Amino acid sequence: MERMEHIKSMLAAEPKDEFLHYAMAQEYQKNEQYQEAIEWYNKLKELNPDYVGLYYHLAECLAKSGAKSEAMGVYDQGIEVAARLQDLHALSELKNARLNLEMDLT
Repeated sequence: MERMEHIKSMLAAEPKDEFLHYAMAQEYQKNEQYQEAIEWYNKLKELNPDYVGLYYHLAECLAKSGAKSEAMGVYDQGIEVAARLQDLHALSELKNARLNLEMDLT
């Protein structure tokens, strides 16, 4: 929890810092607090919908929370963003993760 408190204090000073939002979401995800992680990923998505890394993790949290169809939609959004940004690594990871979820391999 010490790390999370540190991130929260930094967010108080920089409430629109995208990386801090991502870090907070990651902390919740790491602790398997998926609903909280989802909230933070969505806040990050509002700040910067082109933050391509959030889509993989947001979809993963949704899938682990039982929201498979919503997770598929988030993967699709991420695929669109990665393609538009020409981020081939993220595009490949998102497509693979979506296929694995579709085939229930997760």
